[in-house]
Amino acid sequence: MTTSSERPASGGPPRAAASRRGLLRTAVGGAAAVTAGAWALDAPDASAAPRRRPRPATPEEALRELSAGNRRWRAFREKHPHETRAVRNELVSGQHPFAVVLGCIDSRVPPELVFDQGLGDLMTVRSAGEVLDEAVLGSVAYGVLELDIPLVMVLGHQACGAVSAAVHADETGATLPAHIQFVAEQIKPAIDRSLEGAARIDATITAQVRLVRARLAAEPDLAARIAAGRLAVVGARYELTSQAVHAIG
Repeated sequence: MTTSSERPASGGPPRAAASRRGLLRTAVGGAAAVTAGAWALDAPDASAAPRRRPRPATPEEALRELSAGNRRWRAFREKHPHETRAVRNELVSGQHPFAVVLGCIDSRVPPELVFDQGLGDLMTVRSAGEVLDEAVLGSVAYGVLELDIPLVMVLGHQACGAVSAAVHADETGATLPAHIQFVAEQIKPAIDRSLEGAARIDATITAQVRLVRARLAAEPDLAARIAAGRLAVVGARYELTSQAVHAIG
């Protein structure tokens, strides 16, 4: 409940809510600086930082940039962009990434490498099997709603261990250790039972990407931006054997 002392006379949002919003921008936006081992809580707001580098501004431009970067990666012609001293200094005052990549935790699929992107280019969110929970959803939403990112990509990959474990548990009835069982339960609706063996696992990897992409696209705040043409939520898959990323419809 909001008291009268918390509500501005102008009829705007409550001061307490505005304060919390500002704190979120500072803490998550990366604008705080570390000085003598302590966080500087009065660092500049990330949203107010000037944009010194052009970035893809539309979903189409963002997809083209990711595609070009993956072509460089698989041809061993990486640029390793945006790692200079000037870029590092620029990013102290704020960030303006052009895409959110929700990928698996697999160590063989780091998005910044497979798309040949640099500091400040991507906001990466990673969970086993691209599984969604409130923390993952909140992280994706932050990138879109607070940083105005125009593209969200759900990136699955060949030979996903989380999917393999979920399929095995489903087939055998085994209970997985600790919190890994939660991951398996979230992947279970994507299991393709029309296939067997390795083919079932491979098809489930793709189905899980589609399932997560659809769920994200149905989130009301994200759906509104999609309808307005300001956001695209897409699915893709990385092949370990070829290092290529391809779209999943």
